[in-house]
Amino acid sequence: MTLNLRRPILIGGIGLSAALWLLETLQHSGSEMGETALIGLAAAGAGYWWWKQQSPKLELALPEPLANREAAEKAIAASETAIKLLASEAPNSADPANLTAQLDRLRAELDRQDLRITVTGGKAVGKTALIQVLNSNWASQHQHKLSFPETAPLFANTNTDAKIGGDLVLFVTAGDITDSEFQTLSQLAAAGQRVLLVWNKLDQYLPEQQSQVLNSLQQKMQGILGTEDIIAIAASPNSIKVRRHQADGTVQERIEKQVSQLDALTERLTKILTEERQQLVWASAVREAASIKLEAKTLLNAVRRDRAIPIIEQYQYIAAATVFANPVPALDLLATTAISTQLVIDLGAIYQQQFSLDQAKTVAGTLANQMFKLGLVELSTQTITGLLKSNAVTYVAGGAVQGISAAYFTRIAGLSLIEYFQSQELENAPKGIFNLDQLTKTLQAVFTQNQQVSFLQSFVNQVASRLSSQVSGPETVKSVAN
Repeated sequence: MTLNLRRPILIGGIGLSAALWLLETLQHSGSEMGETALIGLAAAGAGYWWWKQQSPKLELALPEPLANREAAEKAIAASETAIKLLASEAPNSADPANLTAQLDRLRAELDRQDLRITVTGGKAVGKTALIQVLNSNWASQHQHKLSFPETAPLFANTNTDAKIGGDLVLFVTAGDITDSEFQTLSQLAAAGQRVLLVWNKLDQYLPEQQSQVLNSLQQKMQGILGTEDIIAIAASPNSIKVRRHQADGTVQERIEKQVSQLDALTERLTKILTEERQQLVWASAVREAASIKLEAKTLLNAVRRDRAIPIIEQYQYIAAATVFANPVPALDLLATTAISTQLVIDLGAIYQQQFSLDQAKTVAGTLANQMFKLGLVELSTQTITGLLKSNAVTYVAGGAVQGISAAYFTRIAGLSLIEYFQSQELENAPKGIFNLDQLTKTLQAVFTQNQQVSFLQSFVNQVASRLSSQVSGPETVKSVAN
């Protein structure tokens, strides 16, 4: 891998840093040492100010309502855009064709009349009994086909909880809801899923207890579900023992089976299916299209990341060589920010985010500023210094700590940009505009992930080995980049 000399930002920044270092070395050969130092510091300060800018924030629009045909078609179109991007950047992959087939099936179902009513909930809450009663006593009365898929019991194993989907979800509980049930209900509602909370086994509570449980459910779900969507039933009531005293003084006992108490639920279901049938289908299409788009985006991000990592590695070695060859600490930021600016432009091209020079400088300066404000520079430098003490050859070499630190910060900046770009929408994303808060959070997360001692030790050894084989001077940048 060779350094592309047509990158004026990178070469200019490194050249300016080298020139200022040269001025610094002249202090030892003339009587005007103070004047030369002053010129160097002034130039460094001017250069730093030139790179440092405030980045504007990205304003996010509120999502459009889900339950209409236009929203469904728009979601399908967005998924199609993601699939086309994937096909263009991974032409030899079979994934785009598979995803397109799913999307074609979804588009053909926009006017379907059959509905899928998913029944879900924890273990032993009566899901199967409820489905049996609905199929036998209610579903057959409707002209359109209704299916009732049942999920595996939720919360039995937190690592393998079932995926919940469908046009309408009946979330069944056997009493007041737990924190886990509340979280799942909240997530379903937030995703635009139509949900009814069905409290089953009503018959196992005394009348005063029934009111208490129902009131508790309504209070907990306030702002998430309407009170009309929280329904108490008894799908399969327990049989009761009936005793009858006879005239001769004997007592006869018999087991009397109780009738299901589903009227409140079937009335609500009938009303929803009458008034919202088509909206339920369209809302399902929106969610399924979003899932297909997410899969396409995940595959596309993997392709782009494979292209981006070698670029980050190239620039981290360029940063290490530049700072290693330049022992003036005040100038390190100037050189590495120039490298980061070119890195922003190159990574932006991979993620189809075209940056102007000013925008790229803003991003690079923001990343550098945030690293200082968050204390990442001091913490990392101390850690790297400690790890380098085990390598006597590189530790005694001038600029080793600064060079390896520069490489590390360049890598963190690059990985942060990858994570940030991957979180953005593929279509209609503002070009060259960054959300500073999101970028800072991403930087913190990436830094934390790459602070493990095992990773740092491996990274330090790798860069130190690379630096120890190089010589100081203009050839260093070229040889490290190769």
